[in-house]
Amino acid sequence: MNKTDITDPKAKRRRLPPSERRQQIVDGAVAFFAKVGLEGKTRDLAKHLGITQSLLFKYFENKEALIEAVYAQVYIDRLSPEWPRRLIDRNVPLRSRLLAFYRDYSKLIFEYEWMRIFMFSGLAGAELNRRYLEHLNKMILGPLVNEIQAASSSSMKPDMEDLWNLHGGIVYIGIRQHIYRMPCPEDPSLAIEHAVDRFLQAFSIEQNGSANL
Repeated sequence: MNKTDITDPKAKRRRLPPSERRQQIVDGAVAFFAKVGLEGKTRDLAKHLGITQSLLFKYFENKEALIEAVYAQVYIDRLSPEWPRRLIDRNVPLRSRLLAFYRDYSKLIFEYEWMRIFMFSGLAGAELNRRYLEHLNKMILGPLVNEIQAASSSSMKPDMEDLWNLHGGIVYIGIRQHIYRMPCPEDPSLAIEHAVDRFLQAFSIEQNGSANL
């Protein structure tokens, strides 16, 4: 894809196949909304892309349809369909499953665009955050809490709120970096490992893991 078409509004617009033009608009919208928020105007987006507003609406019926495409690309399409299966595979120790998931997940979400759009969506009262978190809960966190409860030997079993605390703490590393612009480790793997180990220890879960948990 020609990045100049997206970032330089003065660049000469060339004729693109419909699928490529649509993708160009979505890519540009992701960058645009990450910078200015979801309240950004489509006429400003069109100017940012170097296209007319009428061309933009040729591909997307309205702004809501465009935001849906942004939501799908930034959030849903990044979730690996392999994660649910791997997280409940008891042939792999629970600690290894948690670390593998959060290392992969952090690489996908610890990005400027993901974090900024997520925060802007929440501030605007948009439903994108709620829908994404419900999807994440159904696909990942719900099955995962069952695995954690099965592995725990503590009299006080971890519940969904405990798992959200672990999840939120890991996500906060990315928030510190891209929202608050605070110093963060270049490689968050060690911080993720410490967070997972503290969580497992709190609920008396064997950190080395047994073959079936």
